[in-house]
Amino acid sequence: MTDLLLTFYGDDFTGSTDSMEALVLGGVPTVLFLEPPTPEFIDLYFPHIRALGVAGVSRSMSPERMDAELSPQFIALKALGAPLFHYKICSTFDSSPTVGSIGHALEIGWNLFQPRLVPLMVGAPILKRYVTFGNLFATIDETTYRLDRHPTMRRHPITPMTESDLRLHLSQQTSRPIGLLDMRHLAESDEALSHRLEKCVDDGCQIILFDTLDESHLLKIGRLVWALRGDQPVFVVASSGIEYALTAHWQQSGVIQPPPPRLSAGAAAQLVVISGSAAPQTAAQLRWAVDQGFHPIRLDGVRLIDPETADAARLAAFEEACYHLGEGKNILLFSAIGPDDPAIAATNQRMRELGFDPKQVGARLGAQQGLLLRELLEHTGLRRVCVAGGDTCGYATRQLGIYALEYVMPVAPGSPLCRARSHNPAFDGLEISLKAGQVGKPDYFGSILSGAG
Repeated sequence: MTDLLLTFYGDDFTGSTDSMEALVLGGVPTVLFLEPPTPEFIDLYFPHIRALGVAGVSRSMSPERMDAELSPQFIALKALGAPLFHYKICSTFDSSPTVGSIGHALEIGWNLFQPRLVPLMVGAPILKRYVTFGNLFATIDETTYRLDRHPTMRRHPITPMTESDLRLHLSQQTSRPIGLLDMRHLAESDEALSHRLEKCVDDGCQIILFDTLDESHLLKIGRLVWALRGDQPVFVVASSGIEYALTAHWQQSGVIQPPPPRLSAGAAAQLVVISGSAAPQTAAQLRWAVDQGFHPIRLDGVRLIDPETADAARLAAFEEACYHLGEGKNILLFSAIGPDDPAIAATNQRMRELGFDPKQVGARLGAQQGLLLRELLEHTGLRRVCVAGGDTCGYATRQLGIYALEYVMPVAPGSPLCRARSHNPAFDGLEISLKAGQVGKPDYFGSILSGAG
């Protein structure tokens, strides 16, 4: 098997394609799997790769479910022998003590890898996510918000961000001491910065958070993390910023070479978009697409999450979509438009009435959206689709029998167009975009349709 530089597990699907994109654009051939592959499978089908990841859904899980999900995944990926293992988190740090706990995932990794320290890198400047003096910021359009004042994240329906200081936020999920290398430290020489990192460890810090504001910080963090490798894989908890940091260092040090330019994927005849995202950016993209002639179909979340009415609700959406696809239209299937859509509260209320945990609405709704997408693709034979929303992507894509994704072309940072690999011929070679809710310009769906990026 080709020597791997890195393996990663993504806590949601869109975050996983984000890391794959960062590696490929940095010159590291990478494939994203839905389950950890064996070395023999890699040698047979993907002998050229230098990195691989597994697209997971732990961001929507309770700690108990994370135990069952993450332990075997981490063990299988560790066995592949890469010097770095990355638990990939969202650059908006979506997590709480009860849902998608980053601290709990860190504990699972700590028990397996037994590290001296765990590097924690959350900033990703290309995604306009920044960490300064331990506080997380994100930019929308031209305005940069502290995360606890961010229009979307401060009122996220599952994991609202009420604290922007990542050390305080994470301390609700783990008791391990957290140190910080801030912007002042990152301005020091490489030697001084290495000494400062060691001093943090000597002082008892087990998690080291890095400020991240610009490209110069990426290069320094990449060098520091790569220098930590030893007999055991380095366990890193980070956004895709760590891939940008590592590839910057690898290119500078000659470990890898810059990749050749990417070509356009070309236009698709028609496009199906299925969205479970309530983010304002996705709402703007849906409105743009309707203005351009896409046919909108609202999915009835209240009926889709109810086992008694789900099949009928899905059939109604299927028949409407097939009719308009037959008329040559592009289709938008969505469960909400923006965070204030009354459908969100109505669906959550129905979850409670049915005795389900409202925090699991993404899983129940995503599974139904995935079934609908599968039925549409089997019926129409369409070869390009877009799925929007992190939880939706995770649960929907698993309905398609896909075992791997390969990078095709960039569209928006963190949400590329990919090519699916499936044992089912109906889906093998399917071109699919898995878009995070907060990513992309208003014309994102048009760019997917045109294949121009």
